[in-house]
Amino acid sequence: PGMSAEVEVIMAQYKDVLRVPVAAVVEANERFFCWVRTGEKPQRRSLQLGDSNDEFIVVEAGLKEEDQVVLNPLASIEEARELAGELVHTIKRGDLLVTLTEQGTLESSDNKEIKCRVRGRGTVNWVIENGTQVKPGDELVRLENKQIEDYLNERTKFAHLSRDAAIGFRAQANRAGLAIFEYEEGRFPVRLMTLEKDLIISESNLRTAKSILDHAKQMFERGYRSELDVEEKTATVKESQLRVDVTRTEIDILKRFTKNEELVTLRGDWESAKAAAAGHEEVLAMDEARMDLARKEIERCVIRAEKSGLVIYPIADRWKNAPDIVEGATVHNDQVLLLMPDLSNMQVKFGIHDSMIKHVKPKMPAKVTLPDRTLYGVVSYVSPVAPPAGWWTGNIVKYDAIIKLPSVESLKPGMSAEVEVIMARHKNVLMIPVAAVIENEQGSFCWVGTAEKAQRRSLQLGDSNDAFIVVESGLQEGDQVVLKPAAVIEEAQAL
Repeated sequence: PGMSAEVEVIMAQYKDVLRVPVAAVVEANERFFCWVRTGEKPQRRSLQLGDSNDEFIVVEAGLKEEDQVVLNPLASIEEARELAGELVHTIKRGDLLVTLTEQGTLESSDNKEIKCRVRGRGTVNWVIENGTQVKPGDELVRLENKQIEDYLNERTKFAHLSRDAAIGFRAQANRAGLAIFEYEEGRFPVRLMTLEKDLIISESNLRTAKSILDHAKQMFERGYRSELDVEEKTATVKESQLRVDVTRTEIDILKRFTKNEELVTLRGDWESAKAAAAGHEEVLAMDEARMDLARKEIERCVIRAEKSGLVIYPIADRWKNAPDIVEGATVHNDQVLLLMPDLSNMQVKFGIHDSMIKHVKPKMPAKVTLPDRTLYGVVSYVSPVAPPAGWWTGNIVKYDAIIKLPSVESLKPGMSAEVEVIMARHKNVLMIPVAAVIENEQGSFCWVGTAEKAQRRSLQLGDSNDAFIVVESGLQEGDQVVLKPAAVIEEAQAL
């Protein structure tokens, strides 16, 4: 892939036709002639010619088979030279204009881009006709929105679920927050007071038990109580003391550990419920944001004009056979769908062959010929790089360039234009016709004199256009040079 190839297309094939060499034909006054060898001198024949290639021309009338024609008649037949016109040119001074002619296209330098604002890819259901004048609010493009509507319906369902979960967890968080206050202000004080009450009762019972024990001991010493009764009262005192100690320990544990443990649990439940509620609320917010964006994108599927003006399609890549914006085409986010050009700021875009790019610079004057008028402008931009070449460009590399035009009415984008860039102006210089010069590896040459008697001159040449070349040395004003020397001078043919 990518290998270069020379292609020869057979456009027509003629069998068993009469043909004459191209070198034997002279064109004059839009007619064609050749010279046939006869007994005395060559005889001129008027020809009617048909199709041709680089070597031969089909003869429709004027010759018959076996006729012998003279090759290069301008070199040997005076009548042919007279018929073809003057074959010498007098060297003189003049002004030489060096230009580059290319074909270009009119476009606006200031385009309002109308872009696709729908995420992802979409399909064009309808698009306004290219070149339509529109008013604010007119529909320009309609994109398919079914996929977005399905997405919106799905997100709406998830939003309802997220809202339900967010409300439930928020209520749970509120309950958990109240539970903390309830414990600190209610259940904890009640439990503490209950234990303190039990402690007071236990201490009272302990004091009573001790009094009974002291009384029992006194009675035992007097012989009114038994030793067993004293032991029972002693056990009762010990039991009461243990109850007091247990109650005090419970109060201490409640204050130092149980309260903190319960608060940590309650606060953890509160924070967990708050986090769950916040998470579902965030999901709900994202769902609502997605739904809002989906609703906006459904609105963006219908693109309307923001101002009055002309609407045109963007220029598609040259390798494409159709514009990017047609009904049924697939488009993507941020793609330019249409343009609204500013017709007061117009320019011509054209290509410069890579062999000429070094000669064209910004600010060079240029003549632009349109189908109905001629305008003058200047080169405003020359691209430093060339776009890729391919079969769509004939594998020819050209650099984009732009010519700025004055503000003129009735100019429309897409109009074809012939561009003539004035690359140089040479005033009062010695000039020689291009047709009088032969160039080869040895240099540039011309022949001074007449076709019958000519002297070869070596030339130093300068700038040129399609017709003339600046002569830097080798000729002087008034010299007569032979035109088309290869056709009439043997020495030139040998070169």
